[in-house]
Amino acid sequence: MSNLIRNIAAFVVIGGLGATAAAVYGVGPFSRGNDPFSACRTSAVAGGTSAIGGPFTLVNGQGAQVTEKDVITKPSLIYFGYTFCPDVCPLDTVRNADAVDLLADKGMDVTPVFISIDPDRDTPEVVADFASAIHPNMIGLTGSAEQVKVASTAYRTYYKKNDSGDDYYLVDHSTMSYLVLPEHGFVEFFRRDASPEQVAKTTACFIEKS
Repeated sequence: MSNLIRNIAAFVVIGGLGATAAAVYGVGPFSRGNDPFSACRTSAVAGGTSAIGGPFTLVNGQGAQVTEKDVITKPSLIYFGYTFCPDVCPLDTVRNADAVDLLADKGMDVTPVFISIDPDRDTPEVVADFASAIHPNMIGLTGSAEQVKVASTAYRTYYKKNDSGDDYYLVDHSTMSYLVLPEHGFVEFFRRDASPEQVAKTTACFIEKS
């Protein structure tokens, strides 16, 4: 994984997202009256969990077009990032991979998913190499700029390319990880300061109650 991490400083911008940030970061009302997962939740989502997630069509590491139904066949931890990211993305995806391994020790099968927001550089082969370096079960996805935008919009993520005029540009992006269950869709998000143990514990709660 070391050759995936460049010696370039990165600063992830997640401010100024307006209503998008409000929905993702839990600002606003959230009703737990009939929520079967109320005991598991660590955060609230404005508009409810149905406001996040939805259909997408992307390209996997083998170059095949896949939809969310092909990818989310079991509980999944989804992260939007890019392979050239110098530190944030590797750390976040490794955290998710560690959580997946902790869950496996409990007999729970969870898929880590990496969706690139840098389709210009992240070819299917590149995302496949990145994903396999992080975890053998990680699914790496990319696609056209339009396909990536649709997926990002569905999950209300933010990204912006800093065009430096060369191949060494960075991309500002949000850093949430999303827990999605096949039968329920999006159910929870995790900030990047959550530990593998915290992610695993919360994820296990959702799986047990699903």
